[in-house]
Amino acid sequence: MNPAAMLTDDQAWTAVLARDPAADAELVYAVTTTGVFCRPTCPSRRPARSNVLFFPDPASAASAGFRPCRRCRPQQRHADAGLVEAISASLKRDRQVTLAELARRTGRSPFTIERTFKRVLGLTPAQFQRQRRAASFRKQLTTGSARVTDAIYDAGYSGPGRAYENTQLGMAPTVWRAGGRGAAIGYAIGDSALGKLLIAATPRGLCSVILGDTDAQLTRELRAQFPLATIQPETSLEPHLNQVLSQFTQHPAALDLPLDLRATAFQMRVWEALRRIPRGQTLTYSQLAATIGQPTAVRAVARACATNPVAVVVPCHRVIGSDGKPTGYRWGIERKETLLKIEKAKPGR
Repeated sequence: MNPAAMLTDDQAWTAVLARDPAADAELVYAVTTTGVFCRPTCPSRRPARSNVLFFPDPASAASAGFRPCRRCRPQQRHADAGLVEAISASLKRDRQVTLAELARRTGRSPFTIERTFKRVLGLTPAQFQRQRRAASFRKQLTTGSARVTDAIYDAGYSGPGRAYENTQLGMAPTVWRAGGRGAAIGYAIGDSALGKLLIAATPRGLCSVILGDTDAQLTRELRAQFPLATIQPETSLEPHLNQVLSQFTQHPAALDLPLDLRATAFQMRVWEALRRIPRGQTLTYSQLAATIGQPTAVRAVARACATNPVAVVVPCHRVIGSDGKPTGYRWGIERKETLLKIEKAKPGR
């Protein structure tokens, strides 16, 4: 079964693991070994992924032969479900709806509309509309036969510039449709206090920062990340490389690099929170989960940190275990310890 239209299976499973309250209005999950279906926020122990099916609503799960969980009672409506459903219906029916117009249609204040919608779904009505347009555009490029220009306007964008700006494709739509084949990615490699470092970028911005031991290892990992792209050294990236390398010294340069990252909405929220952790300071995974408003999503936050593609630039190394010790770094605990030591050191005169 497919989850709600806005979520992929991977996103739905991430929401279940995180007990994400925003997903309660989007889907339920059923466990084939027990015959029970639950809300994503259900406090019960998480099942094996292979035993889980996703459904867009309780009625669909019940029709498939599953019974509702007695703990989370998924068949009962969320307290704000009626209002959010009405708002969502307006947003799905009309391409551009202002907050003032939503308030007029529902008889609520704009503040109530935005606060309630964000509390239930985890994003504002404006963000919801942007995600729907971007998802529609990507779907048409991937599965449709329409011209790219037609796909842009069919998705609700006012023109190509707006589509390229808001869809986070990281490449031209025609290249996206071809599976990324031919996308141009340049890279540069330098030496840091933690060994070799590679940065890679598309014309839109930095897409990968990798730590390793040899040039060959770094380029192999880059090609594994982007198997259909055209990848080659790029000397023009040297100034950006030097900015990143300066982070391994006591006198770091300000990082003002544009980023070209593709991620789920949850991953992006975590990465944005990581970038707000000041240099020389750390948070635990539970503290980071709390900063994004999802204190029970510790495991999902840890996975988002582990999938961060740009070392140092998105400083996932600043998140530590509950015991105060560095743990779980994609590029090795020793590198994490060294980097934290460098950042906490006071600049010399």
